[in-house]
Amino acid sequence: MTVSSHEILVLDAAEVSRLFPMKEAVRVMETALAALARGEAVQPLRTFMFTKDGAGILGLMPAQLQTPAALGLKAVTVFPNNARLGLDTHQGAVLLFDAGTGRLLALLDGGATTAIRTAAVSAVATAHLANESATELAILGSGVQARTHLEAILCVRKIERVRIWSRTPEHARALAEEMAERYQLEVIPVRQPELAVREAHIIVTVTAAKTPILYGEWLAPGTHLNAVGASLPDARELDTQAVKRSKLIVDSVESALAEAGDILIPISEGAFTPDHIHATLGEIIIRAKEGRTTASEITLFKSLGLGIEDVAAAQFIYQRAREERMVNERDERGEEVKR
Repeated sequence: MTVSSHEILVLDAAEVSRLFPMKEAVRVMETALAALARGEAVQPLRTFMFTKDGAGILGLMPAQLQTPAALGLKAVTVFPNNARLGLDTHQGAVLLFDAGTGRLLALLDGGATTAIRTAAVSAVATAHLANESATELAILGSGVQARTHLEAILCVRKIERVRIWSRTPEHARALAEEMAERYQLEVIPVRQPELAVREAHIIVTVTAAKTPILYGEWLAPGTHLNAVGASLPDARELDTQAVKRSKLIVDSVESALAEAGDILIPISEGAFTPDHIHATLGEIIIRAKEGRTTASEITLFKSLGLGIEDVAAAQFIYQRAREERMVNERDERGEEVKR
């Protein structure tokens, strides 16, 4: 952590991860989404720009939170080909400003912030929508989000078995070995997404797929699904039947109807209307809308990611960093007195 003469905190990926443990992240995200549902936040649609060669996207995601007072934005890049280079496909930075003066307070690594807060939001959805008895988890994808999502889901459900599928089988095998050792779980790599999904109680899709990798006919009654990977109007991970069979929850209705191919493509096909969206996750949290009502219901949370999540995360991390710094300064002064 470095501090400039203007007291701007610069926090790299390691520091963000250390200061924002997953259990705390789940709590912070739940609080932020509840505030959004109560009208205590400003959350405009993000804006996108494609690079001239079409290889990447630059997005800007501003937001403001009323309590605790927080103002900021995330500048995020998405370069799908990064995966071939061993890099996270999502890069960027989160800027936190003083909500009263607009002064820049902190700059945080955007990749780490996104990885943690996205998984934490899925964990919030899982806590509110999955059956309490859910023990079987399927993860479609093997990148950064696959790792953080397993950690996050373990915060809210007692998972006993995990199945992982990836388009690259060796990636699935490597991740399964890594996660099995880290969490002392049975983690099984599988060669077909159907094999991962058929017996799952909770499913997470975190891929870069543009066309469906998960089909509604595979979903067992009572399944909860977190669809995370696709975030453009012409891209989807789920087929039409999967969405149509599910009680559909979104992070933001406005965002879903502007960006979510998983929803927009079935609407364009005439499979359902925008009214198929049952509620936002925030409305479920504050109990303005019902979540799961039967054990056999299939629930789907379509996650796009919101600027308010990044700003809430940045505010929490900034406060933790400031508190840590003050403690260290007191310790140093105490040591000087002893000498």
